[in-house]
This record gives sequence, C-alpha cells and structure tokens, in this order.
Amino acid sequence: MPAAAALQSQTDSAKKTTQAPAPAKVDDKTLADRIEARLDADASLKKFDIDASVVNGVATLTGSVRTQAEKDRAARLAHVTGVTRVDNQVKLDKDAGKGVGQSVKEAAKTTEEKTKEVAKTTGEKTKEGAETVADKTKQGVSKTGEVITDGWITSRVHSNFVGEDTLKGSDINVDTANHVVTLKGTVKSEAGRTRAVALAKKVEGVNRVVDNLTIAK
Repeated sequence: MPAAAALQSQTDSAKKTTQAPAPAKVDDKTLADRIEARLDADASLKKFDIDASVVNGVATLTGSVRTQAEKDRAARLAHVTGVTRVDNQVKLDKDAGKGVGQSVKEAAKTTEEKTKEVAKTTGEKTKEGAETVADKTKQGVSKTGEVITDGWITSRVHSNFVGEDTLKGSDINVDTANHVVTLKGTVKSEAGRTRAVALAKKVEGVNRVVDNLTIAK
C-alpha cells in the first residue's frame, strides 16, 4: 500500500476510535423533574405553583404566576437539554404566591396525630402474623416501608398542603376510598385549586383525584 494511502487509513481509523458516542436520550420523567427543580430553585418563581410534564420531549407548564415576565421566565427555564418544545399554559393570577392559611396550619396537627395512629395500627397488624402482613402488602408499601392505606394517603395529602403559599385561607377536606382521593371545601384562587390537586396526585398510592373544590369569593 502506498505511504499516503496507509497514512490516510490510519487517520480514518483514529477518527473512528476517538469519536465520542452519541449521548443517551433522557426519558420524559427525568426531563420533567429537571424542569421542576429549576423552577423551584429560581428566586423569582419558587413561590408560585408551577407544574411541569413532558411527553415525547414536549414540555407542558401549568399553574399560575402574577406577571407575563414571570410566565416567560418559566418557559425559558423549561428549555433544558432534551426538550424540543415548551407549551406554556401558565395562567396570570394577581393572587398567585400568597401566604399559607390558618386552616391548613390547623390541619398539620391533625395530620401528625393521624400519622402516629397509622403507624401504631401498622405495627399491631404486623404482629398478627405472616398472613395479615401478606394481605397488607398487596395494598402496596411506601418508600419508607409503611403500608399504603387510605388513612395513610389522607395523612400524606394533608402534609403536602402544609406550607403551600397558594393555599392561604383554604378549607380543604380530604377523603380517601380505595386509593381514590376526593377533595372538598374551598380555596382562595384557581391557583390554589390547581396546586391542591397536583399535590394530592403526587402522594404514593393515589390512583385518582376527584376535584370537588370551589373558589371562595
């Protein structure tokens, strides 16, 4: 083989050897998590209720902010690597981002008591024997090892409501049956209503959320 051809062949081989592999495709759930992390970390947006979902690389933003500038900023933050398009459905609400209501704070104490009750009941059920444990396991077990019962779900939903700015002055009743959560009562704004439903859906074991909330005038 001529020297020039041999040199070219070696060069081509070196390029193939050093060529970086194509980056792995990031799944939609991971993209959504990255977007929500950026929104939660942003000083101007973390106080608002903004949720992100991604389907086939298309990110959809929902929730409420006060100004168009904040809405536009949310869209910019959603353009993470792997997202092909952002569907910005965030609404403008002058009441978005307000403080926590007393009714939600009062629910915190009840939530704590119910959580302790569930833990005690779970311990007693475990002592009843392997058969009982097997039956409870069919209902599902949380990441912390607790049995996911309707009571457990109700307590977790209440816990998620505590500390949420958009739920100030809300009076929300949570009822769970067969892992279906029903929300009743009143909230102060559409943003609060949207946030309450979103927080309930995030609880482990929840199959569906029924929204019977109304906006108090």
